[in-house]
Amino acid sequence: MTDHAAQPFLAQGDKLRVPDGTCLFRPGDESRAFLFVLSGAVRVEQTNAAGRTVVLYRVEAGDSCVLTTTGLLSGRPYSGYGYAEGDVAAVSIPAARFRALLSLEPKFQEIVFRNFAERVGELTDVIDDLLIHRTDQRIARWLAARAGPTIHVTQQELAQELGTVREVVSRTLKSFENRGWIRSGRGTITVLQAASLAAHGRNTET
Repeated sequence: MTDHAAQPFLAQGDKLRVPDGTCLFRPGDESRAFLFVLSGAVRVEQTNAAGRTVVLYRVEAGDSCVLTTTGLLSGRPYSGYGYAEGDVAAVSIPAARFRALLSLEPKFQEIVFRNFAERVGELTDVIDDLLIHRTDQRIARWLAARAGPTIHVTQQELAQELGTVREVVSRTLKSFENRGWIRSGRGTITVLQAASLAAHGRNTET
């Protein structure tokens, strides 16, 4: 949302900077402002009653937050958490000003709802992935997509990304390692055969 079309609206808000790891919102909080993210990212995640967490999406430069927009439009409180990943720079537009712009500026309305629709589409993909694919397939695709070849991620972080538990991630990574697809270290995963991981992730057999 930091494209040319959004520039005229940045002056309507206040500049905001938050350090890495800051919790920007949590369940029960009220949506008080709309953010134009300029740099960094906000990780949005949901935690169920059993304590299992899944990352829903990330709000990066040019993106918007579904939970924030929903709260501003409906008055519903946040149902998830938002954490800064890296130092985040943004422009914060207070709720009253956001609603005024939405009603008076067609271009602003177009930007907000276009981004809202895109994020909803991403959420649908996350839900489909959780319902349709086995955890080992989702882990395989996640690794193949980020083959660097070395990925800096802990088993707990990977579990949260994919909405599972660390024990399942540990067993799956051990299986992949035994097949020669990866090499697992402390806080790192080295991808050795990205093509094999990608093929496993596409496999529809149960």
